[in-house]
Amino acid sequence: MTLRKPLLMLACALGLTACASTPTHYYTLIAPATPAPANVSQAPFQFEMQPVLMAVQVDQPPLVIRQGNGSLAILENDRWGAPLGDEFHDALTGQLERRFGSRDLAGLPKQSDQPVLSVRTDVRRFESVPDQYALIDVVWNLSLRGAGSGPGAKRQTLTCSSVIRQPAGIGMENLVIAHQQAVSTLADTIARTASQWSRQPDARCPS
Repeated sequence: MTLRKPLLMLACALGLTACASTPTHYYTLIAPATPAPANVSQAPFQFEMQPVLMAVQVDQPPLVIRQGNGSLAILENDRWGAPLGDEFHDALTGQLERRFGSRDLAGLPKQSDQPVLSVRTDVRRFESVPDQYALIDVVWNLSLRGAGSGPGAKRQTLTCSSVIRQPAGIGMENLVIAHQQAVSTLADTIARTASQWSRQPDARCPS
């Protein structure tokens, strides 16, 4: 009886600690589905999204936030639903599909009589400051291959960059929503530039 009582008290204490532990929250960059804009027409090219390069400091499952003293904090209980590079890839792909009016055909057969636009992104900065802002600094490359799959198929490229800072409300959920909005703004810029550039090869990056 003397030993059983301390063991029982220890078991109760461990049980209370487990119940009181902070739950893990999972977030995604993929915004909720919304109807496609009524005025969207199919782009004059087939579209394929390449893998995303993500800044190594933040490319991990936990959210990484920037603090006022210049340090970074890793939030073990606030995590992305998938690796951040994959989250960014899938979020941007979905946004571009809506704007181009066509599916991502990466890794799938293409029609030989239509041009193919490849989109590649390099996320140099993915900055999260809770209760203040979300920022992305992205270098993006467009590569347009003319109709035909032979070595003589014409190819042109355009490399641009975008720095997008989106105000964030109070709380982690609003910070993630701000990042979703930043990805949406990036998709607007890429889609608008790609559509114009495919028709006017002398078009340049947005200022």
